[in-house]
Amino acid sequence: MDISQQTGAVVTGGASGLGAAVAQVLARAGARVTIFDRDEDKGQAQAEALNGAFHRVDVSDAASVADGFRAFDGAPLRIVVNCAGIAAGAKTVSRGEAHDPAVFARTLGVNLIGTFNVASQGAAIMAAQDALNSDGERGVIVNTASVAAFDGQVGQVAYAASKGGIVGMTLPMARDLADKGIRVMTIAPGLFRTPLLASLPQEVQDSLGAQVPFPSRLGDPAEFAALARHIVENPMLNGEVIRLDGAIRMAPR
Repeated sequence: MDISQQTGAVVTGGASGLGAAVAQVLARAGARVTIFDRDEDKGQAQAEALNGAFHRVDVSDAASVADGFRAFDGAPLRIVVNCAGIAAGAKTVSRGEAHDPAVFARTLGVNLIGTFNVASQGAAIMAAQDALNSDGERGVIVNTASVAAFDGQVGQVAYAASKGGIVGMTLPMARDLADKGIRVMTIAPGLFRTPLLASLPQEVQDSLGAQVPFPSRLGDPAEFAALARHIVENPMLNGEVIRLDGAIRMAPR
């Protein structure tokens, strides 16, 4: 896909972190980027800097997602990148108490159901548009999982379940949308310098980065964004999950 050719993109969680990096890369490549996020101040500022648009969207709410897409007024929608997500830390049983079911449900609601809401509604828009090329391509969806989907640590049962669901959804969604010319891919990042990790003391960041075999540091959001762009531009990438993690395999704790 040639991103510079009248390409509209929606990036969820684009107000900060991995999503902001993706939004910047796509905008520099020529896409008209629309950010879906709950943080109005940061989201609006990002959108203005990219000459794009911002809509306040709660991805866990299908109606809110639908409102966001109805307000979408950029170039034809060809790219959806799902980066919105939350992390919850709690054990299945802790101090004799069961995991709070509301926390578990909320984590799945944002991370898994939110990804599905945006991907499915975005795909419906893409499917109604003309094909871009001789392959019949109409669009591409890039979802964000995590290495926790494979190496979930102590206290990550909700987070790992939500990200594992995204991994499991990737191939069947790609198969569902193949006859419509829409590709679906997932990136599973390892330890990246997101706002959460960047807020930790430098010695803690260095300790976490040292756990990565090579390069022994935290990932840069720009590296995540570079992979997202490559996925968009490479038509043979479809139905797969790519670990972007410097070969780390997470220990139990």
